[in-house]
Amino acid sequence: MGESSAATVAATLKALSDPLRIRMLSAISTDPRGEACVCDLEALAHVSQPTISHHLKVMRDAGVLESERRGTWVYYSITPSQRAAVTALLDSFTPAAVSPESAETKVIDVDARLDHIAADLQEAHPSLDAQLVAFVVRESYAGLARRATVSTLILPLAEKFARQRLTDLSRDKTLTKPQVLFVCVANAGRSQLAAALVNQRSGGRIVARSAGSTPAGSINPYVRSLVEVIDPDGVNDAFPKPLTDDAVRAADIVITMGCGDVCPIVPGVQYQDWAVGDPALASPQGVEAIRDDIARRVDTLISSLERA
Repeated sequence: MGESSAATVAATLKALSDPLRIRMLSAISTDPRGEACVCDLEALAHVSQPTISHHLKVMRDAGVLESERRGTWVYYSITPSQRAAVTALLDSFTPAAVSPESAETKVIDVDARLDHIAADLQEAHPSLDAQLVAFVVRESYAGLARRATVSTLILPLAEKFARQRLTDLSRDKTLTKPQVLFVCVANAGRSQLAAALVNQRSGGRIVARSAGSTPAGSINPYVRSLVEVIDPDGVNDAFPKPLTDDAVRAADIVITMGCGDVCPIVPGVQYQDWAVGDPALASPQGVEAIRDDIARRVDTLISSLERA
C-alpha cells in the first residue's frame, strides 16, 4: 500500500474510532430505509442531539456518510463508494473482533435488562401483580421489535411503552384527568399530531395517548418536527405504538383516524371518527394544513371535555 493510500485509510479509521460512531454506522447500515436522521439515532446513547449531529458530521467529513436535508431534518446514508468497505467492517471484521462469548452475553443482557425494567416498574405499580408487570414489559418489547427500524432503540422505547401501559392499567377514571386515545393505522402522523396538540393546548388538564392498528417502524420525520415544536417535553414519547386493549379501556374517548373498525368496543368508552388527511401522502404544506385541521378539532374536543 502506498503512502497516500495508507494516509486515506488511516484518516477514515480515525473518523470511526469511537464506539458510538460504530453503533450509529451499524444502525444506518441496517435500517430498511437505508438512511437515518438524528431523531432515529438519539436513543442509542444518553447524549444530546448536537452530540449525535457532531458524530455524524465527523463521518460525513471523512466521506463515509452523505447527507440530505428534508425540511427540518437531515438524513444520513452510507456513501455509495464506501458501502463495500462499511459492509466489510460490520459483517466481516466485527464478528472476527468480537468473541462468541461477547455476542452471547449481549443476548443475555437484553433478557436481564427486561427483568430489570420489570422490577423497576413493579416498584412504581405495587398494586399490580409482578407476573402481569413482567408480561407487559416483554409483550411491549416484542410488539415494538417486530417493526423497529433501528434495533438498538427497542429497549428504551419498550420501557416507555410498558410504563404507559401499566399507568393505564392502574388508572381510576373517577379520580384522574380525562384521557383521550387517538388511533390511526401507522401511528406515525395524524394520531401523533392530535395527541401532542391535546397535551399542549389543554395545559396538561387532559391526557392524550396515541396508537396504531399497524404501527410503522418510525414516526414521519416532518410530523416529528411539528410535534417537537408543539410539545417539546413530550416529543421523546412520540414513537409508533401498537394498539392494546388496556389503552382502549383506560380511555374516556377513543378517536379513530382512518383505521377502520379495529378498535375493541368497551362499554363506557365514547367513540368518534375524525376524517382527516394522511401526512404520509401529503407535501410539507399539506402536513401543515392537516395539523391546522386537527388543531381546530382538538379545540372543540377540549371545550367539550372541560364542560362535562
